Amino acid sequence: AGIPADQEHFVAVGAGNTFIAAMQQQKIDAGMTTEPTVSRLVSTGAAKVLIDLRTPQTTRAALGGDYPFIGIFARNDWVSSHKNVAQRLVNVYVKTLKYINSHSADEIAAKMPADYYAGNKDLYVTALKNQLSIFGTDCKMPQTGPQTVYDVEKNFVSNFKGKTANLSETYTNDFASKATT
Repeated sequence: AGIPADQEHFVAVGAGNTFIAAMQQQKIDAGMTTEPTVSRLVSTGAAKVLIDLRTPQTTRAALGGDYPFIGIFARNDWVSSHKNVAQRLVNVYVKTLKYINSHSADEIAAKMPADYYAGNKDLYVTALKNQLSIFGTDCKMPQTGPQTVYDVEKNFVSNFKGKTANLSETYTNDFASKATT
C-alpha cells in the first residue's frame, strides 16, 4: 500500500471491542479482522474496507486464488494417534457447515447467544450475510487453496521466505470425505 516495510509495525489487538478501541485510540491505522467487527466499524464510519476477504469472489480477486480461512488445524502426529477424535471433530464441523448452508442469516443469529451481537442483532445479521458465502459446504480443502496460502506466506511472512513445501502433505480431505452427520 505504498508504506515502506521499515514503517510497518504489527500489533496484536484481537477482534471485537479490543480491535475497535485500537482503531478509535489510533493505536493502529489499519488492521485485519473478522465479522462482525468489520460491519461494526464500517456502520459507524470508523473504518472502511481496503481489501475484502469475506466472500470467495473478493478473496480470489485480492489474493489470486481460494484461501481456506476456515478449517481444523492439528499436528500430523496428533492426528495419527487420535484418528477417532479427529473424525468426530470433522463430523461436527461438516454438520455445522450443512446447518449454515441450509439456514438464513436470521435463523443462524437466532441460535447465537445475545452477547455475541454486541448489542446490535440487526448489525450481526448483516455481518453474517456479508460473509455466509465464505463458509464451504463440505469441509474440504479448495483445490487452489494450498498454493494460494503458500504464495501469500512466502511473500509476506519473513521467516517463510525461501522455504519450500510439498503442498499435498499439508492437508488431508480424508476425514471430510468420511464425515457423518
